[in-house]
Amino acid sequence: MNPLLAPSTLPFGFPDFTAIDEEHLEEAFAVGMAEHRAEVAAITARGGPPTFDDTVVALERYGATLRRVSAVFATLVGSLSTPGVQEIEVRVAPQLAAHADAISLDPDLFARLDALFTARHDLQLDPESLRLLEHRHRDAVRAGARLAAPEQERLRALNAELSTLSAEFGSRLLADMNAAAVVVHDPAELDGLSPDAVASAARAAEARGRPGRYLLPLVLPTGQPALAVLTDRNLRERLFRASISRGARGDAHDTRELVTRLAAVRAERAALLGHPHHASWVIEINTADSLEAVSAMLGVLVPPAVRNAEEEAAELTTRAGHPLEPWDRAFYAEQVRRERDVDDAALRPYLELERVLRDGVFHAAGVLYGLRFAERHDLPAYHPDVRVFDVTVESGEPVGLFVADHYARPTKRGGAWMNSFVEQSQLLGTRPVVLNTLNLTKPAEGEPTLLTVAEVRTLFHEFGHALHGLLSDVRYPTFAGSGVPRDVVEFPSQVNEVWLRDPSVVARYARHHRTGEPLPDALRDRLTDPSPHFGQGFATTEYLAAALLDLAWHRLGPDERVDDVEAFEAAALEAAGIPATMPPRYRSAYFNHAFGGGYAAAYYSYIWSEVLDADAVEWFTERGGLRRENGEAFRDAVLARGGSVEPSEAYRAFRGRDPDIAPLLARRGLTAVPCDDRRDDTAPPGGELRAGREESGSRYS
Repeated sequence: MNPLLAPSTLPFGFPDFTAIDEEHLEEAFAVGMAEHRAEVAAITARGGPPTFDDTVVALERYGATLRRVSAVFATLVGSLSTPGVQEIEVRVAPQLAAHADAISLDPDLFARLDALFTARHDLQLDPESLRLLEHRHRDAVRAGARLAAPEQERLRALNAELSTLSAEFGSRLLADMNAAAVVVHDPAELDGLSPDAVASAARAAEARGRPGRYLLPLVLPTGQPALAVLTDRNLRERLFRASISRGARGDAHDTRELVTRLAAVRAERAALLGHPHHASWVIEINTADSLEAVSAMLGVLVPPAVRNAEEEAAELTTRAGHPLEPWDRAFYAEQVRRERDVDDAALRPYLELERVLRDGVFHAAGVLYGLRFAERHDLPAYHPDVRVFDVTVESGEPVGLFVADHYARPTKRGGAWMNSFVEQSQLLGTRPVVLNTLNLTKPAEGEPTLLTVAEVRTLFHEFGHALHGLLSDVRYPTFAGSGVPRDVVEFPSQVNEVWLRDPSVVARYARHHRTGEPLPDALRDRLTDPSPHFGQGFATTEYLAAALLDLAWHRLGPDERVDDVEAFEAAALEAAGIPATMPPRYRSAYFNHAFGGGYAAAYYSYIWSEVLDADAVEWFTERGGLRRENGEAFRDAVLARGGSVEPSEAYRAFRGRDPDIAPLLARRGLTAVPCDDRRDDTAPPGGELRAGREESGSRYS
């Protein structure tokens, strides 16, 4: 029996991972796709004119097996990517692309959708149902339903190739991250690392067959955490060069030909679909609406961000007493932060994972939304490190399940993310089962997991995504939780970060892991201080560089080809005003968001969402912060609505007006910039650009 071919009998439909083997996956995919095609064929075989229920609602109901196996497989690909799973991904990815095309390009199905769309204003649909019909029709058109047969055949081939290339990019990058990890022979070179970090490096080396050595694994972004504390400058250089070499070392894991091919195929597909480039096709359905609007916003932010970063670099050069290399910046910036702002080394003993999770993240959700969390040990997870929590409201009524997978391992892809095993839907009668995945270093058995401030932020950030799924209250699964435009999907998660600095929350979670003593006043004041901190110029610049690099790749036309990835990257960043001395958060060869994930031409989304985030945080602050009535207002207007209403409408319902960009600029410490000559139709949310920044860390996961 294949356990994926029937609904799970476990609470909330949680997958029975004790019964699921790799051998079940391909069979379940094959059966799920065949079942889905048969269901769609039944829709198109119906006689008479189409109805909303027998076509649009039916599409929402159908494909249950495929949804089930896809949710399980997506988790395994990201978090337990064994060689077997990677091989299955390469084989299945083009099959899934072909299946999606078979549904989207089915002429009989589109004829029914088109007829309903044409008559939509006569159908007397409620607003959510009307929105669903419009989205289904829009997505079919965007997928090529109106193309002629020859163009559709070419489109199918391009989609299949894209799915294969993206899967291969992720697999190669994971392999190269493991291969490029830095091995250290002499423990004296690790001076500056905390004792628990040194012990973790020793265990990592032993796990990789290098007993007696020390291994520094790589995280996904360019900047590696150890660069801030290692006193050995040669080791810092080795670590930095290992980071920026990923995917570009000329071996079997090299991703550069995948990057250029992905960009070319995306450009050709966009042209088939009537767009000048892939960025146009992506942004068309986002809240930004146009590449020009995105470019205008980023273009205004770059000069003051670079200016601040250069001022920071000048100060760090003076402190270092020698020219500042890229592997020096974090080390000397950390010294300044320890003196002026947040001292990670002093704070870590007070930031223990279990207390931060329960007394910080869960506590804030309890105060704001009345949620309660109780760990359960009866549900079979896919790895021993994975934990499962019942989520209820105060009355005991169930909400769903929250799943936490916090620790790094060689089979887990870098970064942090949220996804769902089951999505909330009134139509399907399902409650949400959501997963947060992080990549924390696992301590020795019996030792505490001590966090940096950036890791605490990531914990709160990803849980903001989880809340979007848990508190969803929509009829149709298409709109559940984070089923919103890509450039607002980060809005709730970024808002949730504010609670890590709330004094009442800090007082609960920031306690010494051995003594239980609260933070000393000086450290507490630094942690709760919302003012811009040192290093924000560089943090903003490295993010903007990556966002602009993403757009440069995806504004290429179908006749433009790139032969040299590094040369293209350098030219694109220079043209955008990014100094060569400030590397982007991701270089092309390891830019998984753009080439292995779902953020192609949309990495700008983080800062676009942050306009909403900073303005919403100001709303919370004006109304007393962590209060139930504030949480209920945010839940009812934003979190519960998912994609069932236009994001701008949801925001106005919450805020009472359109968003203002001034709080974002104030947060980031950017100097005021003139905007009188900028056209209104290229303005970001809120229109006028005024005076700001953000704390360095892992906001751009």
